[in-house]
Amino acid sequence: MNVSFEQLKSMVVFSQVVEQGSLSGAAKHIGLSRAVVSYHLKKLEAHLQVKLLNRSTRSISLTEEGQAYYQSCKVIAEQAYSANKQIENMKSEPMGLIRMTCPVNAGLENIVPALNEFKRMYPKIELDVMLTDDIVNIINQGIDIAIRGAPLVDSTLQATKLSVLQTCLCGSPEYFNKHGRPKSPSDLSVHDWVIYKPLKKVLELKKGSRSFSIEMKGSISTNNASARTAFVEGGHGIGRIPTYDALPKIKQGTLESVLDDYQFSDINIYAVFPPGAADSKKIRLLLDFLKAYFDKKSVRMELNH
Repeated sequence: MNVSFEQLKSMVVFSQVVEQGSLSGAAKHIGLSRAVVSYHLKKLEAHLQVKLLNRSTRSISLTEEGQAYYQSCKVIAEQAYSANKQIENMKSEPMGLIRMTCPVNAGLENIVPALNEFKRMYPKIELDVMLTDDIVNIINQGIDIAIRGAPLVDSTLQATKLSVLQTCLCGSPEYFNKHGRPKSPSDLSVHDWVIYKPLKKVLELKKGSRSFSIEMKGSISTNNASARTAFVEGGHGIGRIPTYDALPKIKQGTLESVLDDYQFSDINIYAVFPPGAADSKKIRLLLDFLKAYFDKKSVRMELNH
């Protein structure tokens, strides 16, 4: 026997009549007129071809068939209530899964600490964080947010700016002792570079009104930020390294910065997401949180293009 949407409504009405103890009580509880409640009961009995209720002017009681049928109707009504309650809870207390991807170094240094705070604020939101220096197709892999640093190539995606990455030029003391320290941008063209593949191979520098473009060439390249820094520390060339990563190593003496009086083009850090994803409350909460977090902490992140 097929169940129509109209019958489902009648089943919920029937369960309320039983629980409220009268047609009038059920009508008041679910916001229908008494006549409509009576209509649903008569239609349900006619459809089932059984009597569900014994009715008098003062009381109602369940028939044997009505008692058995009520148990099923009660489950349906409770499930509907539970579904509505779950949605209400999600509106007031966000929950659900957010899938993210970001570069390894940025994730370990900056994103994971930020997510630690976010998770404490919203414990019912689940996080699935993929750390990779590869560019992930977020649509195909069902990713909600990707942390990246470049203008959007895929015009179907959306993005919001989170922060700015500041960098400096570094080499090891061993390298500079062997090859000399560059004193001007023109000196950079004769030096070896440890090339970070996600970044452009042309370095843009500025000083006052003067601009310089240097092509970076070297025998070592990598797509991993930590590996890039390790190769520079190992004396294999100059590297463009995020300031947050370079400063501790400069203090330790394993790196030295050069051309500090020149400015490098900053790299904007974006949260990239599928169209319409920001309409989700949990996604919007995380986007707003990350933006506020990096504004507050002034965190400088490594990234992938």
